[in-house]
Amino acid sequence: MGVSSNPAVGHEPYLAPRGKVGDFLARLRGGDEIAHLLTLIFAAGVILITSLLVYELWINSALSRHTFGWKFFVTSVWDPVFNHFGALPFLYGTVITTVVALIIAVPLGVGAAIFLAELAPPRASDMLAFVIDLLAAVPSVIYGVLGIFVVVPFVRTALGPFLESTFGFLPLFKGPSYGLGVLTASLVLTIMIIPFIISVSREVLMAVPVDQREAALALGATRWESTIRVVVPFASTGIAGSIFLAMARALGETMAVTMVIGNDPRISASLLAPGYSIAAVIANEFTEATGALYLQALIELGLVLFLVTFILNGLARLLIVATEQRGGGTPA
Repeated sequence: MGVSSNPAVGHEPYLAPRGKVGDFLARLRGGDEIAHLLTLIFAAGVILITSLLVYELWINSALSRHTFGWKFFVTSVWDPVFNHFGALPFLYGTVITTVVALIIAVPLGVGAAIFLAELAPPRASDMLAFVIDLLAAVPSVIYGVLGIFVVVPFVRTALGPFLESTFGFLPLFKGPSYGLGVLTASLVLTIMIIPFIISVSREVLMAVPVDQREAALALGATRWESTIRVVVPFASTGIAGSIFLAMARALGETMAVTMVIGNDPRISASLLAPGYSIAAVIANEFTEATGALYLQALIELGLVLFLVTFILNGLARLLIVATEQRGGGTPA
């Protein structure tokens, strides 16, 4: 409603009607509509870029999909000379390295997060959390160099021979240890994803309401009992989300895995043997792909990897948000 003077009644002000156009112009002058429009464009841009990425991967892998169909995912032959392509060795290498890395990283990461969130002094917890966040930001090629100069010699001279001599009766640890292999790649991935698990799990544990802890302590529980029986179960959904995030990071890791996995497109039951992953084969062979079918087979591998990591990241975010809403008293 606008204020003006009515000449028929002297100089007394009266409220003049103002329509939707006037309201829009008023908000426009105040900056609300401009800010709303700009932020809407930015948000839509993210969705548009993601949709275009999926569209380009889908279109540019059409020849491979039409030629091989579902057999592409169950065939283990990768022969660019005769245009025979199967993704099974790369799917196997990606999954096995990720699973082994999670088996090692989850207990270490969750245990460290529980210590930092519940048991460590606040100042020490904040300082260590800062260091962990820095580790999460280290480029993957640095971890690859660390793997070449530290992890590979350790596996070749110490860990591999020990596992072979002690557990050599198991298929997982049969054969010689060359240093480069699935186990080495899994150890490097473990070092890379532990900071993600610790950082996210710590934040989720700290989001648990204080009254949950106080109620357990009031009932006679010790600090450790309240942590294990109350805090951790309350935050279990968010902790699972941190694990999903770490899994997505491990599945999509390229450079560090490429440098230490051995890059052998064969399936072996032994963790000491060389392997190959989806990200590694794309990085190694994309520039060498001369034929259309060869190139589109690599693009189809990229499409599969993108969809898997996208779904896992989405599930992880939903689990973390659900835990934070529970902690804030909002229905999940």
